[in-house]
Amino acid sequence: MSDIKTTDQSAPSRNKNRKPSKVEGLKERSNFLREPVASELLQETTHFSEDAVQILKFHGSYQQDNRDNRVKGQEKDYQFMLRTTSPGGFIPPQLYLTIDKLADEYGNHTMRVTTRQGFQLHGILKKNLKAAIAGMVKSMGSTLSACGDVNRNVMAPPAPFKNRPEYQYAIEYAKNISDLLKPQTGAYYDIWLDGEKIISAEEKPEVKAARQTNGKGSIVHDNPEPIYGTHYMPRKFKVCVTVPGDNSIDLYTQDLTLVVMTDNESKLEGFNVFAGGGLGKTHNKEETFARMADPICYVTKDDVYEIVKAVVATQRDYGDRIDRRHARLKYLIHDWGVDKFRSKVEEYFGKSLTPFKELPEWKYQDFLGWHEQGDGKLFLGVSIENGRIKDEGPLQLKTALRKIVQQLNLPIRLTPHHNAILFDIELKEKQVVQEILERHGVVTEPSKIDSLVRYAMACPAMPTCGLAVTESERAIPGILERIRSLLDNIGLENEHFVVRMTGCPNGCARPYMAELGFVGSAPESYQVWLGGSPHQTRLALPYMERLHHNDIETQLEPIFVFFKQSRQTEESFGDFCARVGFNAISEFVSRWR
Repeated sequence: MSDIKTTDQSAPSRNKNRKPSKVEGLKERSNFLREPVASELLQETTHFSEDAVQILKFHGSYQQDNRDNRVKGQEKDYQFMLRTTSPGGFIPPQLYLTIDKLADEYGNHTMRVTTRQGFQLHGILKKNLKAAIAGMVKSMGSTLSACGDVNRNVMAPPAPFKNRPEYQYAIEYAKNISDLLKPQTGAYYDIWLDGEKIISAEEKPEVKAARQTNGKGSIVHDNPEPIYGTHYMPRKFKVCVTVPGDNSIDLYTQDLTLVVMTDNESKLEGFNVFAGGGLGKTHNKEETFARMADPICYVTKDDVYEIVKAVVATQRDYGDRIDRRHARLKYLIHDWGVDKFRSKVEEYFGKSLTPFKELPEWKYQDFLGWHEQGDGKLFLGVSIENGRIKDEGPLQLKTALRKIVQQLNLPIRLTPHHNAILFDIELKEKQVVQEILERHGVVTEPSKIDSLVRYAMACPAMPTCGLAVTESERAIPGILERIRSLLDNIGLENEHFVVRMTGCPNGCARPYMAELGFVGSAPESYQVWLGGSPHQTRLALPYMERLHHNDIETQLEPIFVFFKQSRQTEESFGDFCARVGFNAISEFVSRWR
């Protein structure tokens, strides 16, 4: 592979005498994400080669193996996961109905809401992949850049408040930045739609212009990918747009966060900028770690696309392309320090950065239940346990949502907590929606949902995720029941806190920001993290390296007892753990036994 060339700088100096990772070569030889996916799609095989799998990710799909169906001596049970790109979680009614249908025709009859406000379909066979992607695109959807070394789905608070302009700005700019950073290669349409370029919505002229405006080296000239260049990003890149005080989107976990700033008349003035968050890590690799984003600067609304490009270009040109474990923006900022990073961004930006503006405290919200939208209509936040929309026993959630969307033609916003919001509901339609949900066993009153369940999240993990070392989505319902029983038995029956679980250390359900986090470390075992904030504004810390699921009661009960005995008034479990520290917890546990 030839040396990586960029417009301004090459890879960091620490890497100059080492070879780029294999994936860098695959991207270079892919003809802008075409090969070997295009060729192998034509082959009558059940799966793609390892090289093709890396490029397939850019198209929004992961090749998986259903480990529940493995038979010794036989080929793996190959299937594919498809993920949508849905800025701000917006799903128009026709797209929702298409995804629902595709889940039955080609998938495993379920739809999975992700923690980045998209949909995932599981269980698709290779022979059906093209039809599934084409079906989504023709219904105003897309899977392009939902995975891969590019900007992923851009998040925004899901609440559709029509009388709060800041929320409308957040949704608008999430869409605009998604358009700005979308790969420009025609490979996606060539492969999945035989060259037919179907556009669901025209991007704004200022977004199109920003993609070509050079700044000070932010654009790669004479390249089909003016922002990314031939090699795209060193790793995935995550962006969100939010409003002051609303941390429904876990702003500290993003590579880049923009906070809408308005004047006294609620008109958009500009954005506060955070950068450098990220949660993925590897067990027993101390050089990998979860990190919270830092405040960087403030920019006016006229400069927002230039600051986005400047941050992206800094990571593009200086991010580690040798060691993929060290390739996220958080490591670049950690290695450089915030001041050096800010100076480099300033070079690409082309002028001095303005200081960050003061913000109120951040609060987590999930927007469940009925709410006034602000324009005479209503919206309803529906809790989806672990994000899995399915029909199972008395809970017929998939059927209920399909009936509502079909009957009332309602749009949906997916939430960062893998729930769904039905909106634009007329007052006269409220009873119709309520009756359909109740008839299918769906609880709409948030107070009737166990608060541990309401605020919990889990990743899909086993059996399909290739990175999972243990269960998550399938395990957490039973574990939450056991935690609830523990709390009830020691007199904390009204207590709740944020519990999050993942089947591996990559952190897709953001466990490192939880008050109590379980991170898969071995079969049936988890690393335990404690001390995150109930509003996701503080990192948790690893308390126990390996907890077998059979020992949950034994290990957690004394911690909960200590919490009950020594907490301050109204103090949350996460705040308590952070205040007293692990030495005090361990000492109490040893004495309690």
